[in-house]
Amino acid sequence: MSMTDTIRAKLTEKFSPLQLEVIDESESHYGHSGWREGGETHFRVRIATRNFDGMSRVAQHRAIMAALDDELKAKVHALAIEVLPV
Repeated sequence: MSMTDTIRAKLTEKFSPLQLEVIDESESHYGHSGWREGGETHFRVRIATRNFDGMSRVAQHRAIMAALDDELKAKVHALAIEVLPV
């Protein structure tokens, strides 16, 4: 399973999003810190979910980071998060 698919599966399971995009932006970071051959190092997540109702932006981001803790420790170097309105 690709890292994109892993991220999508974990966020879907944890947050039941109404909308979810997982974008591998690794190639646009070629030569930058954390980039590795084969990519799957830099991602952007766009998510809309009712699970974030009443949470601060910081709490939303922390929840996503916690859900992807293993991936962030192992392979993902950078994660941009955009929480969309529901």
